Amino acid sequence: MGLEIVSADGLYLTDASGKKYMDLISGIGVSVLGHQHPAVVDAVKQQAGQYMHTLPYGEFVLSPQVEYAKLLTDQLDKTLNSVYFVNSGAEATEGAIKLARRYTGRPNVISCYQAYHGSTTGAMALNSDVFFTQAYRPFMPGVKHIRLNEVPDLDKIDENTAAVIIEPVQAERGVYAADPQYLAKLRQRTKEKGALLIFDEIQTGFGRTGKLFAYQKYNVVPDIMLIAKGMGGGMPIGAFISDREIMQHFTRNPVLGHLTTFGGHPVNCAAAHATLETLLESGLMDRVAEKEKLLQSKLVHPRIKELRTAGLWAAIEVESPAVMHAVISKCLNRGMIMDWFLFNEKSLRLAPPLTITMEELEAVCDDILHVMNGEL
Repeated sequence: MGLEIVSADGLYLTDASGKKYMDLISGIGVSVLGHQHPAVVDAVKQQAGQYMHTLPYGEFVLSPQVEYAKLLTDQLDKTLNSVYFVNSGAEATEGAIKLARRYTGRPNVISCYQAYHGSTTGAMALNSDVFFTQAYRPFMPGVKHIRLNEVPDLDKIDENTAAVIIEPVQAERGVYAADPQYLAKLRQRTKEKGALLIFDEIQTGFGRTGKLFAYQKYNVVPDIMLIAKGMGGGMPIGAFISDREIMQHFTRNPVLGHLTTFGGHPVNCAAAHATLETLLESGLMDRVAEKEKLLQSKLVHPRIKELRTAGLWAAIEVESPAVMHAVISKCLNRGMIMDWFLFNEKSLRLAPPLTITMEELEAVCDDILHVMNGEL
């Protein structure tokens, strides 16, 4: 887009010319509390004033890591009790792949067609898309793909499968949600075959779907969960979470089975703690369903061929890539930042901060419809 951003506040970004823009994609799922949320900024300042990096992650006991891990796991099912902090979603994917292969002693990993789990080489190996990956092959062997919500494909899960990794809502395909019955059968199949189930909640996490994590809507508990993006309220942090009995396999044969220097950075953990506290205390997640209904009722137009939502998250599908790009460009001119998806050239991404008001969201919908009424 080429915008030079000089300041940010809540829903708005301001460029060097002084023009304000609504950030309707939350920095691709990061700014769930909007930009510069006071609780997050205060936590960053306070922790930076005490200490920042000390030694590589795990060498010292640092209270921001411990306190945040405790608050986080208190919100999760009892088998998601051990947190390994990293710096991003892709790193969480890499750590989870290693953990699953180490725990099971098996070579193969299964992911979904049109799923996205990151752009490092291990994470990219899970990608079915050739356009984004061809230039970097060969990848890690042993990766197979299944179709989301296609039960017959679950037969691919066998005694050589270390893990199945899945997004409860496929993000870069354009907001396609898993069917609850499919997930239940997937969970059953992985248990029968001794494979681990990994949920990638990097984009669905931290209130985006109306629950803290999407798995809590499905009542299907994964063996490993990946988190990042909205976790830090704007600071770079991620994690993979599992049961302590599984995670302990990183401590032996060999010791130091996974390493990261900056994982669990004290300042980032403090920001993440403030973000989670705010989400839990503010009632923002309770209002997601109401905002989703507003999107569903307002975004009706002949140019909109399909509207897919998952909480305060929507894919607005139009008739062609040309129309999609035209809408994004005209919305940008009107001060609205929107985006598209890696694996869907006809859908616009709408995922504003959870702090957006009903009035602001209604005005956004009206502006999008106004743009669609014009020449595209």
